[in-house]
Amino acid sequence: MSAPTSGNLRPTGNPVPSDDASSQALSEALGSSLVIVRILSGILAAAAVFSCVFTVNPNEVAVVLRFGRVVGEGAEAIQRQGLHWALPYPIDEIVRIPIGESQVIRSTRAWYAISPEEEAAGVTPPANPSLAPGVDGHVLTSDGNILHVRASLRYRISNPVAHTFEFSNATNLLRSALDNAIHWAAVRHTADDALYKKRVQFRDAIRLRVADLIERHGLGVSLDTLDVEVAAPLFVKAYFDSVIAAEQERSKKINEAQGEFDRITREASGEAKRTLDTGLALSNALMQAVSADAQFFSQQLPEYRNNPRLLRERLRIAAIGRVLTNATDKFFQPGRVDELRLNLSREPEVRTPSPGR
Repeated sequence: MSAPTSGNLRPTGNPVPSDDASSQALSEALGSSLVIVRILSGILAAAAVFSCVFTVNPNEVAVVLRFGRVVGEGAEAIQRQGLHWALPYPIDEIVRIPIGESQVIRSTRAWYAISPEEEAAGVTPPANPSLAPGVDGHVLTSDGNILHVRASLRYRISNPVAHTFEFSNATNLLRSALDNAIHWAAVRHTADDALYKKRVQFRDAIRLRVADLIERHGLGVSLDTLDVEVAAPLFVKAYFDSVIAAEQERSKKINEAQGEFDRITREASGEAKRTLDTGLALSNALMQAVSADAQFFSQQLPEYRNNPRLLRERLRIAAIGRVLTNATDKFFQPGRVDELRLNLSREPEVRTPSPGR
């Protein structure tokens, strides 16, 4: 039985039953839907895979928490720079911890009261007639004086797991350690030492105390720099400044006097050494001359014993020769002339330089 035709449609091939045509159309529709489902499944699978990949930047590390617990132990729990894999949230949670950058905490509990506006403008608040214990922070020194101290500590995280997960707030604990170190160092130094005499030792004492507390509690940080500022109470600051100025002037005068003393001592020592060296040289020359004369007279003694007059004449002639050699003008008076006339107003001789000079 042939399917009915209309218009220009012509039957081709064997006739297709209506049930088979419906089944084929349904099969084609299901096939197309299956392809779409497969594509969507592939896209979702790829998205799920990519969502499990995360990147760790150079200045940080990451720790993976699975249902709130750290994945891995020790160094294996720390994910460093590069690509890493984790299950999607809420199964896994990625905690990023900055370790490359330096972090800062400040301690101002022992500093006088100052508003943020005054702090930003660099203005010192007006001095009160006395210290307000509930408002102005302070420390007590070993000699019973009161000082204001504040510090800024720069640190880096050296143990990310311990610093982040073993304390509810490691930053507050580190700030408390810095406050403790300031009071600990203050009671071991006098006010003069903390203000100007031993400022470096005072700062180092605070740093050593903080480092000891960090190691004792295992805060997992390493110290970079520590800046400490010390000030006298505002109502007596002028007197402290006067004492410091007088001490600085005293130190300046002492240093100048010490420098002058060192200079005079060096010059005197040099002059004494030169005098001793000159005397020693003259003594050696005199001893050599005397020794030579003694040796000469010892050699001439036999001749003197043979003919004393001849030796005396030889010595006289030698002495005259030395005198005439060193004399500029020489005058001879013959034995038969009774009168010697000298021209004392003659013109001085002018020496002409020899060629080549």
